[in-house]
Amino acid sequence: MIETIYIEENIQKHPRVQEILARFPTARNIICGRYGEVFNPKAQNFRLQKQKPALILAEKYKNFALETPKDYGIGADRNYYFSHMLNCLYDCRYCFLQGMYQSANYVLFVNYEDFQDEIRQICNDHPTEDIHFFSGYDCDSLALEPVTGFAEQFLPFFAALPNAWLELRTKSTQIRNLSNREPLPRCVVAFSLSPAEIAIKVEDKAPTLGRRLAAIEKLQQQGWLIGLRFDPIIYQTGYQQQYQKLFEQVFALIDLKQLHSVSLGAFRLPESYYKKIHKLYPDELLFASPLQQQDGMVSYQKDLEQEMIQTCTESVLNYIPASKFFPCTA
Repeated sequence: MIETIYIEENIQKHPRVQEILARFPTARNIICGRYGEVFNPKAQNFRLQKQKPALILAEKYKNFALETPKDYGIGADRNYYFSHMLNCLYDCRYCFLQGMYQSANYVLFVNYEDFQDEIRQICNDHPTEDIHFFSGYDCDSLALEPVTGFAEQFLPFFAALPNAWLELRTKSTQIRNLSNREPLPRCVVAFSLSPAEIAIKVEDKAPTLGRRLAAIEKLQQQGWLIGLRFDPIIYQTGYQQQYQKLFEQVFALIDLKQLHSVSLGAFRLPESYYKKIHKLYPDELLFASPLQQQDGMVSYQKDLEQEMIQTCTESVLNYIPASKFFPCTA
């Protein structure tokens, strides 16, 4: 899967680096000064790199946990996100990462302990408050778990923090490291879901809806809290029936006792990201939808967006109490 691995010079001897290199004995290893030398140059072809991304092993020095946008959250007053990786194994056409980064290569920050120190300090600074930490903003939390060991390392860490909640956002079925341990009562495994008719068109390389639902069912049976993320809601002819069918499939297997939260939001991208992605994929039908630019964002025309959100919200609330519903406005 990985044919080329770049390694920052200062971390060549890091135990996590050595473990990963041992996993890919035939990969070409290239030493670099800093990951930005490989990741940031502008003269790169994201679409071409996506066919065979390289892995870049790096060290992060600051900003390990950042505050989320004001209206982003699932119930806590204090919300942070952190990213042990940049970029994703999957190739979802609506993903903002294609517009954010110059490169499709994966960056893995191997100094997990520095992330943990900052997260621990945030929790210690607010000992009487529940604090939510979101993983999976700049990557998929679990898709490269066999390589990164992220969940394996962070679940025991979060288990020891009495006021910390962890959300693992994913489309992946790489759940072995969750299945092999006792459920963490303050961890939400949040699956991004789209109707099968839409996913097959715009979620390339991601597991099918059926496989994701099977992973959800297995995890909830084992006692894990589940999150459902219908975000972004994608427009195409017949979307109402397609999303209604999706909700029927999902909630037929969901145990409400194990359901932590549900969120949904419409397709939206910063205008600069949209222009870059549209240039990469000029024939993509997603971008032929009735879109508009407003306040630096590209989204569906306002009346259509409101109709889609209202239609899907009403459908979802037929299955769950309003207390578990968190519409995405950020």
